[in-house]
Amino acid sequence: MKNKADGHVHLENGPLSKEYVWEFVKAAQEQGLEHLQILDHTHRFYEFHDMYKGVYEADPRQKEWFEKKQVNSIKDYHKLIEEMKNESFPIDVQFGLEVCYSPENESFLKEILSQYPYDFLVGSVHSIDGLLYDMDAFSKDLLWEKEDVSSIYKRYYDRIAKAIQSDLFTQIGHPDVIKMYNYPAGYDLTETYKQLARLAKEHRVKMEDNTGAHYRYHHHDVGLDPAFRQILLDEGVEIITASDAHYPKHVAKDFDLLLL
Repeated sequence: MKNKADGHVHLENGPLSKEYVWEFVKAAQEQGLEHLQILDHTHRFYEFHDMYKGVYEADPRQKEWFEKKQVNSIKDYHKLIEEMKNESFPIDVQFGLEVCYSPENESFLKEILSQYPYDFLVGSVHSIDGLLYDMDAFSKDLLWEKEDVSSIYKRYYDRIAKAIQSDLFTQIGHPDVIKMYNYPAGYDLTETYKQLARLAKEHRVKMEDNTGAHYRYHHHDVGLDPAFRQILLDEGVEIITASDAHYPKHVAKDFDLLLL
């Protein structure tokens, strides 16, 4: 396999246990990976509850979704990481967080993220002004079919730019996943891609080539939009392959189809 790292796999659908971590490690080893980055969403942890106020107050369906996700304290995760540091892994394994970024939460995030020495931190945008854009059950009804699509794209990429500029993160999660439902942006994204590439280079942030939108939402791009990928490469931005695996069986999913 030419892509030897999976920079984004989730413990979300299982317990915070050694045994479950090892399922991901073994899956990565079977796929021929040399480097694995394990994380979980901040929405799993009680300590980040207040950061999602705009999400859970926006609609009862989002509130129900969020309350089901709140199952652990971040202390449980930190304890697991400390336990895993005593394990002897056959490949390089690191632990971090995927952080739901929104500009108004920067001060809160700077404080809470400084309290533990994560190996990496992924900054991702999962909502547009409190509305989740990727929920099959309700996002089209709440967002895509109500608001101007070009505005959704512009607000999404504005938040991606701000996430890079915040200097909170070592990596940006699925930077163009807003395309997942195949709604056309309605404008040329070239200048947006160039701006993000310049910022990522300046702030030394890795950008993910994330296959999740392809195998989870059936978007035709495998990973990044080809034009976006080429612009990142031309700018000298570090790109990390990522599966967004939420189950061990999806580690390195479709990496063989990536152009990188």
